[in-house]
Amino acid sequence: MDDWLIDDDRLSIGRKSVLPGEGFFYPDSFEEEQREAEAAETLTGAGVVVIADPDADGLACTALVREAHGAGALLPAGPHNLQEALAWAAEYAEPDAAVFVCDLCPDSEDDLGALADLVDHVDAVTWFDHHQWDDDLGALVDESGVSRTVGDSEEVCTADVALEQLDHEFGEQWAQLAAVTRDHDLWIRDDERSDDLADFSYWAEPEEYIEAVAEHGPDLSPEVREFLAEKRVEKEALIEKAVERAELREVGEWTVGVTYGRCSQNEVAEALRERGADAAVIVKPAGSASIRGTDDFERAHEVARQVNGGGHPKAAGCKPDIYDDMMDYAHHWTTQGAVAKQAIVDAFKRLPEEEDEE
Repeated sequence: MDDWLIDDDRLSIGRKSVLPGEGFFYPDSFEEEQREAEAAETLTGAGVVVIADPDADGLACTALVREAHGAGALLPAGPHNLQEALAWAAEYAEPDAAVFVCDLCPDSEDDLGALADLVDHVDAVTWFDHHQWDDDLGALVDESGVSRTVGDSEEVCTADVALEQLDHEFGEQWAQLAAVTRDHDLWIRDDERSDDLADFSYWAEPEEYIEAVAEHGPDLSPEVREFLAEKRVEKEALIEKAVERAELREVGEWTVGVTYGRCSQNEVAEALRERGADAAVIVKPAGSASIRGTDDFERAHEVARQVNGGGHPKAAGCKPDIYDDMMDYAHHWTTQGAVAKQAIVDAFKRLPEEEDEE
C-alpha cells in the first residue's frame, strides 16, 4: 500500500473526520515489536518506573513521581494494553526497581496476568488510580502484594491521589497542576487552563508534556499556547463535523446523543448535552467509542462494561467486539459506525432499573 493513501496531511477535514489516523493501518504485531523494543530500552537501568496512561492525568502522575524520586522511566499504557506493559516491566525492569502504575484500571483478570511476575521481580509495586474498580479485581491486586490506593472517581483524579500518597513535600505548583488536571479529567471545566492541559497532552510527545508541566505547572508557556492555537483550528473543524452528523435517540428514559468521527469527544459531548442529551456516544473511526454522561445520567461505566470497556459514571470508553476482519472495518467507515452505535445503544437498553441494581 502506498504511504500517501494513509497520509493524514493530504486528507480533507471531511475525509479525516471519518477515517482513522495512519497508525491504525500498521499491523499490531509490527507495533508490538516496536513498542517492546522501546520498553526494553526504557526500562534498562531504571530504578523508578511509571506505567501510566499517557493522558493529562497519567502524565501529571509521572511528573509527580519524578519530582518525588528524582527519576521515573515512563512506560505508556492504555487500558487495552495494560497486560503487556506489566509483562514487559516484569521482564525488563531492574530487580531493585520501584514501579508505579498510574491512572489505569483492569477490566478483567486477564489484564493482571503478569502482575505476580512483576511483584516477584521488582522491589515494590505501587498503584494509584481513581476509576471504578471491580471488587474482585481490587482484591486480587491487593493480595498480590501491591500497595493500591484508589480515590473517589467523582471527587479526585489520579494526580490528586499521587500528590497525597507520595512521600514528598510538593510545592504549590504541583497542587495547582493536580487541581487543574482534575478540572479536566472530571469534566468540571471551571478552570480555562484545563482545556490547555488536555489538548497539549494529546498533541505533544509525553516527555515534552512532562517537561513543560514540571517547569511551569498548569500555566503553560507562551510558545505552548501558540502551538495549541494552531492545532485547534483543525480540532474545531473535526468537532463541527461530528456535531453536524449527530442524532438524538430516545432510549428508555434517557435522550442519548449518538455520533461518529475522529474528534475531541468531550467538546462533542458538551455540544450534545446543550441539545438536550442526557448521555453522549461518540464512535471513533478506529472502532472504539467514548460514552459521556451528565448529572441526569451517571451510568456510563455500566454501559461500557457491556461492550468491552469501563470507566467512570460520567466518562467511560469501550471497543465493541464486532470487528472480525477488514471488511467489518470498511463497513464501519462507510456507514459511519452503524454497527458499533447500535451495539452501544443496545447496552443502554439493557441497563437494569437502578432500584433493582441497588
